Amino acid sequence: MVTDDQDPGPDVVPALSLTGAAKTFGPVVALADGTIELRAGEIHALVGENGAGKSTLVKILAGVYHPDAGQFSVGGAPVAFRSVADSKAAGISVIYQEPTLFPDLTVAENIFIGRQPTGSLGLISRTRMRQEARNLFAQLGVPIDPDRLAEGLSIADQQIIEIAKAISLDARVLVMDEPTAALSGVEVDRLFTVARGLRDKGAGILFISHRFDEVFDLTDRITVMRDGRYIATHTTADVTVSEIVREMVGRDVAQLFPKVAAQIGPVVLRVAGLGRAGVFTGIDFEVRSGEIVALAGLVGAGRTEVARAVFGIDPYDTGSVELLGHRLRPHDPQASIDAGMGFVPEDRRKQGLVMELSVAGNATLTLRNALARFGLISGSRERAAAEEWTKRLHVKVGSQEYAASTLSGGNQQKLVLAKWLATEPTFLIVDEPTRGIDIGTKSEVHRLLSDLAGRGIAILMISSELPEVLGMADRVLVMREGRITADLVRDEATPESVMHAATAALEASQ
Repeated sequence: MVTDDQDPGPDVVPALSLTGAAKTFGPVVALADGTIELRAGEIHALVGENGAGKSTLVKILAGVYHPDAGQFSVGGAPVAFRSVADSKAAGISVIYQEPTLFPDLTVAENIFIGRQPTGSLGLISRTRMRQEARNLFAQLGVPIDPDRLAEGLSIADQQIIEIAKAISLDARVLVMDEPTAALSGVEVDRLFTVARGLRDKGAGILFISHRFDEVFDLTDRITVMRDGRYIATHTTADVTVSEIVREMVGRDVAQLFPKVAAQIGPVVLRVAGLGRAGVFTGIDFEVRSGEIVALAGLVGAGRTEVARAVFGIDPYDTGSVELLGHRLRPHDPQASIDAGMGFVPEDRRKQGLVMELSVAGNATLTLRNALARFGLISGSRERAAAEEWTKRLHVKVGSQEYAASTLSGGNQQKLVLAKWLATEPTFLIVDEPTRGIDIGTKSEVHRLLSDLAGRGIAILMISSELPEVLGMADRVLVMREGRITADLVRDEATPESVMHAATAALEASQ
């Protein structure tokens, strides 16, 4: 039984209880002891590294998987789900990171699809459907037009629609699986307001996230998993981040940000007067050998757009980019690569990797010309080159022939880094290097970046996580509304100084 230091007693029936759940796929044990107790009227975090078993546990709750062993009850009644429909009928709804609405249907039609309200003649009543959708959004305190098409809606609005659908189904348990990964700060605040409102009305919410600031801000209790097993449950107010990290990884992570002082050398990258109409303007900065420069700011400030222009993916109207004193051709990424530049994009799945290509194929994508003989690449040469770099970066993979899609998020990120490090770059751009990966792998990526800087590589790092910015950067460039508003050395960069530079104009305009 799950216990903590504020056990409500034996008379309180949990909204959902899963104890000792196990799930295997052939010889692979995906879940050895899945245990969670969710109470009505609480927000409960489920945390663990990638591969800890969280996703398998969620799929058991959702009815996607049937456990091989364990006890499962909802509202005190034993259940044995055989389908997703069984889970929904029991009052459980899962809100995924990227909802899948029907884009050519309206918001109201998506909410009530398959169970549209009808009039006296048995025909679908669109008036009633729209009104019921409006009532749901009013309950949530979010103004969304029931008549607009789902196509083009933000991820944040799509998630709210999924929540409205869950309420219309009288769901008593909501599972939110990494719901904030693609949201801006304002959108996260709105989602949390909705979640707290649902909790206050008696819903039980299971919240899964790698972001500790969100976990500690939003949740009432935290359950930790490691290696497919339940470790512990804590009242959030009675535990620290360090204690949770220790339980997640089975060891102390003494330094989440293992930044080693590097020898700062001459200028490697010089950007002068870079501008693109309506996107960014007057961008001037330098990055030196051995230096990690962080580009910080709010979502929409123009950070990624500047990085893409520097690398040559996107065009720019004014200014110049120089690498080791040589001016690069605008809008020509191949010229940037040839000059010694690498770019690890924010979206590793869509832009950094070819997901159905093998690990070896992905690791050597940047080496195709070097590996080719008479226009052909032998499999043995490809595998040998790939193995060298995947070993250096500790990419955990059963075989070089496995598709990149089979790797965990953290190993996919290391594979993208391996692909670019194989080119031996002098300057590397990394956009959100640890987004969506677990705490242990974050520490590995941070150590790798620090090691690269120690070898003299100049690094431009874009990050929305302020602790990462402050922990890893030698200098912090803060952007706001397409401009650089501050250039802070490490000792000057504090949460207050960075956030002031990122928001001062916004505050003044309010």
